[in-house]
Amino acid sequence: MNFPALKNDRILRASRGEEVDRIPVWVMRQAGRYLPEFRELRSRYDFFTICRTPELACEVTLQPIQRYDLDASIIFSDILVIVQALGMIVEMQPSVGPVIPDPLKEPIDLDRLNSSVDVKQELGYVFEAITLTRHRLNGKVPLIGFTGAPWTLMCYMIEGGGSKTMSKAKKWLYKYPEESKKLLQLLTDVIVKYLIEQVKAGAQMLQVFESNAEYLNLELFNKFSGPYLSAICSRVKNELKDKSVPMVVFAKGGHYAIKQISTFEYDVIGLDWTIDPVEARKVVGNNKTFQGNLDPCSLYGPPNQIKEMVKDMVSKFTKKRYIANLGHGIYPDVDPEHLKAMIEAVHEC
Repeated sequence: MNFPALKNDRILRASRGEEVDRIPVWVMRQAGRYLPEFRELRSRYDFFTICRTPELACEVTLQPIQRYDLDASIIFSDILVIVQALGMIVEMQPSVGPVIPDPLKEPIDLDRLNSSVDVKQELGYVFEAITLTRHRLNGKVPLIGFTGAPWTLMCYMIEGGGSKTMSKAKKWLYKYPEESKKLLQLLTDVIVKYLIEQVKAGAQMLQVFESNAEYLNLELFNKFSGPYLSAICSRVKNELKDKSVPMVVFAKGGHYAIKQISTFEYDVIGLDWTIDPVEARKVVGNNKTFQGNLDPCSLYGPPNQIKEMVKDMVSKFTKKRYIANLGHGIYPDVDPEHLKAMIEAVHEC
């Protein structure tokens, strides 16, 4: 597609364990609600209209890159576009978040899903947005593509939205284990195609968000999350012609499974803010890059305090095989200047 030459490859080099001149930094959900320029755009367009309109998705993706000295961009989209592609209605409700009005209740409901979904057709708008954004970035920084993990998507499809317990989704794991695996396998197959097409469209790095790992224990993880996370990475890497695309796995709340996760083929392991980097390195060893893990709430503190916390974080990770980030997505009411303080502090380390 004759993309512009990449000028800053720090994050790609760090992912591979190569030397970098400074620690690369980006932030989960960096394109989004905390920025006034995004809120202005959002006041004129529905959330999923932005996702489905490549020009708008590109504009939002570039907003934080224009404002901050970051080392990566991440395409503006949502993990639930896969759920929509499978035929379920997803609404983004103010002050509530994503809502699925007609969730899966019994295994028979699996028949409602479009199991033979044409990913290129149903999610073509994501790939168009990636290609457009890659050109508009003009090589300034790499572009990250992403997906939700099967268990995380399954939770939304059954719960119908967010939940404090995920009890409806977990009920399936105990009551309908084989049907749960059928759903997880379907999601895995779609995700693999989705990620491969993102790379073909121009994504230079991929992240898989297992946002609901915290609701599992090791036994459940080993049955209903880990095998699918592992398969996604190995299948995508096997099918991609470009073997240089790093893959990141972020299992929020999955501290109990970090040893298992380290055996998967992912190049980078994202850590949430509850994990001690020193202890994680002892468990994982030195052949994986870590990403994380500043507490998102720390950005509510004053800038001088944020800078001290960043220095402390970096000292625990050390500069080798490390990508600075938050331990989860940035919150919508964070002062954009406080994120700037975090980024500057990383640069100073």
